[in-house]
Amino acid sequence: MKFEHVLTAFLAEPWAIQREKLAVLADILVARAEGEKLFSTEFAAAVSDARSKEIAETDGNIAVIPVYGVLSNKMDLFSAMSGGTSYAGIKKQLHAALANEDVKAVVLDIDSPGGTVPGTEELSTEIRSLRGGDKPIVAQVNTLAASAAYWLASSADEVVVTPSGRAGSIGVYVAHDDVSAAMEKRGIKRTYISAGKYKTEGSEIEPLGDEALAHIQDGVNRSYERFVAAVAEGRGTTAGKVQDGYGQGRVFFADQLLDRGMVDRVATMDQTLERFGADTQPAYVRRVKARNQARAEAAHILSVKMAAGEDITIREFEHGIRGLMGLSKSEAEHAAKLYFKDSRGDLDADAARQAARLAELDRVLATARTFSINISK
Repeated sequence: MKFEHVLTAFLAEPWAIQREKLAVLADILVARAEGEKLFSTEFAAAVSDARSKEIAETDGNIAVIPVYGVLSNKMDLFSAMSGGTSYAGIKKQLHAALANEDVKAVVLDIDSPGGTVPGTEELSTEIRSLRGGDKPIVAQVNTLAASAAYWLASSADEVVVTPSGRAGSIGVYVAHDDVSAAMEKRGIKRTYISAGKYKTEGSEIEPLGDEALAHIQDGVNRSYERFVAAVAEGRGTTAGKVQDGYGQGRVFFADQLLDRGMVDRVATMDQTLERFGADTQPAYVRRVKARNQARAEAAHILSVKMAAGEDITIREFEHGIRGLMGLSKSEAEHAAKLYFKDSRGDLDADAARQAARLAELDRVLATARTFSINISK
């Protein structure tokens, strides 16, 4: 296998990243090592473009800093290839946003499986040192904050996860590939000539010995302990509670994260931005949502009162039935007359059609007595 030392060095890096994502990245390196052309000159030029784009966007008075893809200490070809973000870039954007007098809040827009351990602790510490000021730093999980990404998120003033989001994966690991058999098959026998007892310890041309394994495990443990300590400090809890209750390497969905104290609230990115005064939706969209929300609330009130056997006013019935059945105003008024047997006004002359409507109304109302309407925004 060509360039096996590249893959070895890559896997030996301490990673705080989802295992599945690292496997994909390793496969890309293997493909390159086997001669596949993965990088064009145009793609190589994208590295400088990626650096130039490491600028926070501003939505109203809110700075939105992207934390996407595989995270690494500095932007390079590999992080650009993975659509990644550098810790150096995030720090630069954060400082610029906080120094901007027009910015009232900073939102870290996080969608990342994690990344390398080097650089994570330093940025996490920096975020914690900047929180608690007049400009809140909010980590918005949108939609994944795994491993190193959660390490950063937990350092913010507040952690918010979108309803379909996931976070966690608190853990660290490295990998060792023994490529000696592959090299022997190709007729290659490598010899390292070194000084220093441990200089070539854990090399890829031989099985991993017990002493080397213990040394590497010690390094992984140290990184993990610092990871746990940082999350505990960021979330205002103890290292023991993080180890016992934050999953030990697993990721959780929004409701589970909230129950475990790993996030502060569940909300979409738009809802977070709107909470700090951003205008994220056109006027028409706001009107439609407000109308539907009002209908849902009216339907909820009607269903709750019917289930409890409480008295219902004609107005409550009209509004509630519009939400339950999607009726127009005139149709809701007609339904109210049927329900309350109000003889005022003209009812249908067609008795059969009126009976059918009444039967449908009874069916919907019977259902309304058995469930609650979801009125969450």
